[in-house]
Amino acid sequence: MTFDVITIGSATRDVFLISDAFKIIRSPEFTTGLGECLNLGSKNPVEDILFTTGGAATNCAVTFARARLKVASICRVGDDEAGHEIIKSLKHENIETRFVQVDQEKHTAYSTLLLYKGGERTILVYRGVANELDAKKIPWSKLKSKWIYVSALGGRTDLLKKILSVAKSKKIKIAWNPGGAELSFGFLKLLPCFQKADVLNINREEAAKLFNLPFDNLAEILRRAKELPCKYTIITDGIRGAYVCCSGQVFHANSYGGKPKNTTGAGDAFGSGFVSGLILGRDVKDALRLGIWNSGLVVKHMGAKAGIWKRLPAEKDLNKVKVTLK
Repeated sequence: MTFDVITIGSATRDVFLISDAFKIIRSPEFTTGLGECLNLGSKNPVEDILFTTGGAATNCAVTFARARLKVASICRVGDDEAGHEIIKSLKHENIETRFVQVDQEKHTAYSTLLLYKGGERTILVYRGVANELDAKKIPWSKLKSKWIYVSALGGRTDLLKKILSVAKSKKIKIAWNPGGAELSFGFLKLLPCFQKADVLNINREEAAKLFNLPFDNLAEILRRAKELPCKYTIITDGIRGAYVCCSGQVFHANSYGGKPKNTTGAGDAFGSGFVSGLILGRDVKDALRLGIWNSGLVVKHMGAKAGIWKRLPAEKDLNKVKVTLK
């Protein structure tokens, strides 16, 4: 079978804890200047709890599948209840799971998300086997796809280079949403990877660090992004929307959907929504609208998958997302 897209990256079991007991404290002790805190030694009520699945490989796969594309996912889980639930959820979405690796000894990745009432969250992460994909167990010769969507690989440049090499040999297009571990290698070491990617998807903070620029210098960040060798370079900017650099131009769309309830999975929803547009033959403006629309739906719901579009939006709805040329 030839797939429209294969996603590669992490798969996790997520639990969301929503409580009014969480307090935001300003302090230089926290790297962000803000801490989400509880009284030490206290017992605190949780108003709501939600179990779901996450990880970029599975989140993005659901977006593609609901766009009626043929999708497979490559990720690694444990032979445990969490791993079984992830595979079950993928099958429910008609996503091919034959390439999912099951570790017989170690555990599935697990995230506990502490939700503050304003929609922001702090995440406690157990990585488990999420970053331990075995390249030797991926049947490279059998991978037939128009696109590969690569997300965070835990700094596994060996695996990234193998993916890029196979994609080039098979003329498969690459969309790449690197994680912090990959970006930490710096611009010069990553440049050969940028040259092989059709779509690069990073957020504004990541772009500022990559280019060694102040976060506030958006104009220079976008200028540098335009110079990258990727056909499409995406800079997402939270509630301020997203920018797409393409053919020397910069397109922008504001976020859509009002105040977010929860931001988990918004980046995955945008990136996979944008690439869905490209796979379906849409132009860059429509692809940008699709990314904004999908992420706008996701932030209205708890969990990374609950709000993903059930189907592609109608043209009259898509046109509500305004795209401007910067």
